[in-house]
Amino acid sequence: MNALDSIDLKILAELQNDGALSNIELARRIHLSPSPCLARVRALEASGVIDRYVALTNAAALGLGLNVFINISLQSQSKEALAHFEQRISEHDEVMECYLMTGDSDYLIRVAVADIAALEKFILEQLTSIPGIEKIRSSFALKQVRYKTALPLPV
Repeated sequence: MNALDSIDLKILAELQNDGALSNIELARRIHLSPSPCLARVRALEASGVIDRYVALTNAAALGLGLNVFINISLQSQSKEALAHFEQRISEHDEVMECYLMTGDSDYLIRVAVADIAALEKFILEQLTSIPGIEKIRSSFALKQVRYKTALPLPV
């Protein structure tokens, strides 16, 4: 896709705020007729700028009251060891995010669990069963100060 213009950025801003907007409502909000609006949305989807549409759920309402950040160090940083860890960690629904890091640990994961007992079960039964883990360090989120899903758009 070519560089994003101001209309594309307006479309992205609206859809990041409400991905369930109908094309007619989206077109009205960005002051474009529905047909060209839909064509632009399809082009943004085809180019990968719009990756997917999701419904954001409330973790507390689903009984997932504990947000935990876990630093993981591996025994080896070989390409195979990293790939194996990434494949295994991706199998667990509790893992909301996983990042390969620089610094003291190899990975940072964020898990959403119901409580301490669920965290203990996840660590002892799921995480430690992945071969090659050398060190696990957990930090509990006391309060979520900011959480957003909308990316900053160029001005």
